[in-house]
Amino acid sequence: MAIYEPGADLVVFDVIPPRQYVGFEAYKKDWQEVLDMIPGPITFDIVDMSISAEGNLAYSRAIEHVAGKMKDGGNLDITVRVTDVYRKKNGKWLIVHEHVSVPVDLATGKADLQSKP
Repeated sequence: MAIYEPGADLVVFDVIPPRQYVGFEAYKKDWQEVLDMIPGPITFDIVDMSISAEGNLAYSRAIEHVAGKMKDGGNLDITVRVTDVYRKKNGKWLIVHEHVSVPVDLATGKADLQSKP
């Protein structure tokens, strides 16, 4: 959580409900719940990352494959799209907005959790 804005200015749109998390504490609680469901190691494979910066603002976009063994014995195996907005504050870049998403098949309404190109 050290890479996120520590106050109320953080806003995150994640793939799991609710629609948005406002503030550091709300998103920290979300991550704690995820980590509680996955007791073992979690892997994050990040590809196609692009970063642009100008002044005190920057953004990045990437494709992330996330995998791990769930507490109930199932497997977490998803590929998501992530866009982050950073603000440089006191010499440190912090995420102030994060948007995590997956494509949705409009005909079926189902999420594409593998997100193949």
